Amino acid sequence: MKFTGAKTKREAVVTAVERFNRLKRLEKLNARVRGQFRDFMTQADLKAMRTADTPND
Repeated sequence: MKFTGAKTKREAVVTAVERFNRLKRLEKLNARVRGQFRDFMTQADLKAMRTADTPND
């Protein structure tokens, strides 16, 4: 109850189960889409873009 801010034990358990289920759904989604972004920018691309966008004072 301390971590969820719930006023009752039931509310604390329901909150904990909802959070657990959400995390499990996100883990499944992550496993499904991992490695599918072949055209996504690399660290080097991002660094070059940031360097180009920063003003030279």
